[in-house]
Amino acid sequence: MATPTTRAKPFTKHHERAWVGRVMTLAELMGKASELQAQGRAEEAQALYGDWIAQDKSAARTVACFNRATILTALGRDGEARSCYEQALTLQPNFAPAWLNMGHLQERAGAIDRALACWKQVHAPETGAPLADLDHQLHALNQSARLLEQAKRFPEAEAMMRRSLLIKADQLDVIQHYVHIRQKQCNWPVYEPVGGVTPNQFMLGTSALAAMGLHDDPAMQLLSAMRFVNDKVPKPAAAPLHLSMPPRTGKVRIGYLSGDLHHHAVGLLTAEMFELHDRSRFEIHAFCWTPESGSPQRQRILKALDHHVRLAGVDDLTAAKLIAQAGIDVLVDLQGLTSGARPGILGHRAAPVQVGYLGLPGTSALPGLDWMLADRYVMPPELQPYCTEKPIYLPHCYQVSDRKREIGPTPTRAACGLPDDAFVYCSFNNNHKFTPEVFDTWMRILGQVPRSVLWLLADNPTARDNMCRRAEQHGVDRARLIFAPRVSPADYLARFRCADLVLDTFPFNAGTTASDVLWVGTPILTLSGRTYISRMAGSLLTAVGLPDLITTTLQGYEKLAVTLGQQPGRVTSYKRYLATEGHQSALFDIPSIVKSIEDEFERLALASRT
Repeated sequence: MATPTTRAKPFTKHHERAWVGRVMTLAELMGKASELQAQGRAEEAQALYGDWIAQDKSAARTVACFNRATILTALGRDGEARSCYEQALTLQPNFAPAWLNMGHLQERAGAIDRALACWKQVHAPETGAPLADLDHQLHALNQSARLLEQAKRFPEAEAMMRRSLLIKADQLDVIQHYVHIRQKQCNWPVYEPVGGVTPNQFMLGTSALAAMGLHDDPAMQLLSAMRFVNDKVPKPAAAPLHLSMPPRTGKVRIGYLSGDLHHHAVGLLTAEMFELHDRSRFEIHAFCWTPESGSPQRQRILKALDHHVRLAGVDDLTAAKLIAQAGIDVLVDLQGLTSGARPGILGHRAAPVQVGYLGLPGTSALPGLDWMLADRYVMPPELQPYCTEKPIYLPHCYQVSDRKREIGPTPTRAACGLPDDAFVYCSFNNNHKFTPEVFDTWMRILGQVPRSVLWLLADNPTARDNMCRRAEQHGVDRARLIFAPRVSPADYLARFRCADLVLDTFPFNAGTTASDVLWVGTPILTLSGRTYISRMAGSLLTAVGLPDLITTTLQGYEKLAVTLGQQPGRVTSYKRYLATEGHQSALFDIPSIVKSIEDEFERLALASRT
């Protein structure tokens, strides 16, 4: 490549192509291309690389092809970018950065297996090919694990995570996914040693949501939330954004913040609440990034709102400004630290009152969340020191639900694959809520109640196989574990009527599921602990009028489950009570619950206006 012998003239759009191939080194090319990009002239920058590549014959073309591909990707021209990466790999077949980026392009195109194949060229190249450096290997392994987990190919994803942690133990993000994917597969113990990962790293790497299913320890849950916030959430703004807005007047404006306002547990619980809000006192806004669809649940929610602002593709600061400009008095975050949450919005304090509700049943430790909706059962006074939010106590139960949920025709037991003469225990909670301690208790219950079966949902084949093996270790025939397929929401609700008794999970109690089973008239046995999430079903049972189905020790839980299985007449009386009294109970007095929420929100909003 020629070396310039004279000082280059000032670089302009008119001179750039004359320069190419005559005097420009790769370093100069990269510098000029960067200048163009900084000026917003990305198209010219990629063209400059293209001209240089066409004239240069040195090995430096590999880097130039790679750089051009990254610019084309940013311009949304993925096909041309792919060709440039392929050209770079033709010149240097083991160029790891190109394989990595090619994998991302294939993923964007929906070609999962091709993406995985690209990343395999980095973490497991063909025999004889030199290994990429460790950072590139880790990137390839971790991206492969992420994509496999999204595709629900859990064993393969876990294998990738193990390989990554064997290379480098101190990766809290990888540990977080490793722990949760083992929960999803009922792969116990969840904290299975791998490489040099220490017990402390396992604890620190456990997400707030995963910790809720592992520990009935409010201090541990607070620690998990605080660690996530410290590592992942932007520091709060110096000054609250709402103070820069005109004083709020008129009706109290309530804004709901969520990406789950559709057929999701949060969207299923809140639809009627949106409909029942008193429009003479309140104006209801939603600020959300929920995927748009024509689904009935999504459309029902949208119809129940006064204003709906899409935040998909909007950065956190702009989103907060939109909320502040709308004059929101009370901003209700419905996600906390769950998947897809946007906690960075809350740190700008777009509203004077910001409240957590439903999405994360426990403390989030988020800066900007001052309050959380609760009742005195789910959040007793002794729990308050472990919550960064202050409680807004509702008089009976913290949880709203939907009295309009559709219930399908009740199927026969035979249609569900259940024996007609068996006592049917049931748990349709997500498998990640299962713990070995509670599952072992279920097996002991089956062992003491002849002709009983346990009716479950299997999220994935690995979870099903692991549960069956665990049953056999207890001397329980795997045939007594009956797995139900996924069905429509209406049929899902109707199926509960074929069960005798629902067994709750612990420490991650049923929330929406507990509301569902009580609404259709099936009793649920729960174990209440020390954390908000481990007391949810107990709160619902108290409000519905069945507190005697609440236990406080695992031994008590087992004993009562066995007693009810041996005395099915008691279960029949619970069903009779729910059929005649359940819908009239405080649990399902949704207008009263909504009014209690409104009264508290109005009190806080008006206090903030003075």
